[in-house]
Amino acid sequence: MSRKDSSAVTRVNVLGVGISALNMRLAVEQALEGADRSDFSGYITVSGVHGVMESHRDIDLRRIHNRSFLSTPDGMPMVWMAKWSGHQQVERVYGPDLMLEVVRSTAGTGRKHFFWGGNEGVAEELAERMRERFPGTEVAGTCCPPFRPLSDPEQDELAERLKETRPHFFWVGLSTPKQERFMHDFLARNPELCRGWGHGLVMFGVGAAFDFHTGRVRQAPGLMQRCGLEWLFRLCCEPRRLWRRYAINNTAFLKAILPQLMGLKQYPLEK
Repeated sequence: MSRKDSSAVTRVNVLGVGISALNMRLAVEQALEGADRSDFSGYITVSGVHGVMESHRDIDLRRIHNRSFLSTPDGMPMVWMAKWSGHQQVERVYGPDLMLEVVRSTAGTGRKHFFWGGNEGVAEELAERMRERFPGTEVAGTCCPPFRPLSDPEQDELAERLKETRPHFFWVGLSTPKQERFMHDFLARNPELCRGWGHGLVMFGVGAAFDFHTGRVRQAPGLMQRCGLEWLFRLCCEPRRLWRRYAINNTAFLKAILPQLMGLKQYPLEK
């Protein structure tokens, strides 16, 4: 299976972004299946309102989401849209929870993880936390990337490091849309990355999961997450950084999605 092949999971069209109609169990199964396929490489995005609206405004980013191996319903509005479309089995597949479930499922199996993201020392601490929480977890490497796009020599150096360590899973802890652009462009630049490994490579863009699981940022209570109010909790915790994102994107999403739900406007799933 080549990097350009996508998962067979059905997608729900949300403003032109294809959100995979799945739940946590199926997401983990798909991730493990991809990682176990020889020569396969692909990336998984976790998509909520912020990612969808950024993609709605940017056709290149929209295509990046639609070329992904999976784009999980990270926010409750994505779950509600899937259920509205008839996919009653869909549940929220939240990035930090997806990380825990994949690491849990692979502990003691020989599958390896690479943690790439966060501020200085965060990736190393995250790796240690995962080893402590899930004994038998194998870590191929950790890295704190620069706060800018990688140069060509840096991309080549990262590719060589991955060829040496051969991880099954590569966790990217940047913000949206930086992490989606990075994963797409890096794999497009290195189409033969996994040749000869005997298994594949699955990249995940999980954003704040690095900070959540190392205790640097508080997570919203479960009830707020299930009610679709995680954004409000995060806004209260980081108002100066997040107020513009939520004020603009949440309002814009409501204005854009209503015509789609009413059948007044259609958005193609462009790749």
